Amino acid sequence: MPIHLRAEPGDYAPNVLCPGDPRRAAYIAETFFDPGYRCVNEERGMLGFTGTFEGEPISVQTTGMGCPSSGIVFEELVMLGATRLVRVGTCGGLKDGMRMGDTVIGIAATAEDETPLRVAQMGSYAPTATFELAEHAARLSRESGATVHVGPILTSGVFYDPDPTTFARWKRTGHIAVEMEAAMMYTIAAVHGLESLAMMTVSDLLEESGDTSRISDEELRRGVDDMMRLACRVATGTSAG
Repeated sequence: MPIHLRAEPGDYAPNVLCPGDPRRAAYIAETFFDPGYRCVNEERGMLGFTGTFEGEPISVQTTGMGCPSSGIVFEELVMLGATRLVRVGTCGGLKDGMRMGDTVIGIAATAEDETPLRVAQMGSYAPTATFELAEHAARLSRESGATVHVGPILTSGVFYDPDPTTFARWKRTGHIAVEMEAAMMYTIAAVHGLESLAMMTVSDLLEESGDTSRISDEELRRGVDDMMRLACRVATGTSAG
């Protein structure tokens, strides 16, 4: 039995959205799930809910921040029968021309945090998303009118990076955004044969100088809401209504 997700097989749907923040997990269930969803985990405040979206089974499970925390959750979701993981959250934008609230789809995630490398048992590794999910997400995003950026992202283990040159180095090698969990999810999905995709809203713009600018709370809410609705459709394999 999983230690941190106090649930039984069948409590989670095969399709699971994975935000970092427990408040966001509760908000997703309240806002986007059909009536009748239920809480399936409260252990350590890592809230999880299961219900349906437009009649299709779906769950949402908090992962916490960073690869070590999220890795525990991803592994235990596998134990509980998950077959498709969709990370939903925010990221720092590196690509020229990005704007606050844009959507990012990570087709690959460079693992700067070494936790995914430990799981992969490789010295270096850039795990990838499931192409069909990325393709579906990009199409739905464009059809909805969202500005979407598709490309490689970087998974960092440090939020407050003391090195002011890192943004320029990541950008030089074509990374379009940075976040803290996708490489872990992609690695565990690869090892266990799951489908996975990271979809994120740009909440910060990162300059080569090391400077950052932050989105307003209202802009972030609008951007995240639009992305979450699309993520529910990607997770369940449904199309825009």
